[in-house]
Amino acid sequence: MRARLRETAEELAGLLWREYIVYRDRAGEVVIRGEHVQRWISLAPAGGSDEVLVRAGRILDGGTTAPARSETVVPLSAGMGDLAAACRRLLAETAAAPAPRDPGAARGGRAEKTAKAAKARHGRKGRHTGLGSWVVIACVLGVVGLCAYRIVVHGG
Repeated sequence: MRARLRETAEELAGLLWREYIVYRDRAGEVVIRGEHVQRWISLAPAGGSDEVLVRAGRILDGGTTAPARSETVVPLSAGMGDLAAACRRLLAETAAAPAPRDPGAARGGRAEKTAKAAKARHGRKGRHTGLGSWVVIACVLGVVGLCAYRIVVHGG
């Protein structure tokens, strides 16, 4: 089955993209990378002896692969046309989903929304020094002034 997957992946890659890399990953899946479209497809044996699990995902900046965004099971007996159609559908679903700006953006979405909401509540544009900051600055200046006074009055 593994040799058949490799041959199927090579043929499928030629149908989908003009530039691609086909390799086997650590889990034994055959991966097709389309660097020019920033997408990947993997083929792995599924439950049935004639079925293949097809997954599709994005390639992030720096060349790392994001987790699969969509997957389906396709019978190999259906033919290369049906397999290519399933892959195109998965790739379209992957392309339709918004891409994170960076790998941390997907995790930090809530913090970003909270910051935007706070900014909207205050109606401010840009950063401003808050009252708490002015209090701290005044206290520090008071301590520095007190130290300078003691040095001048008491001579050290």
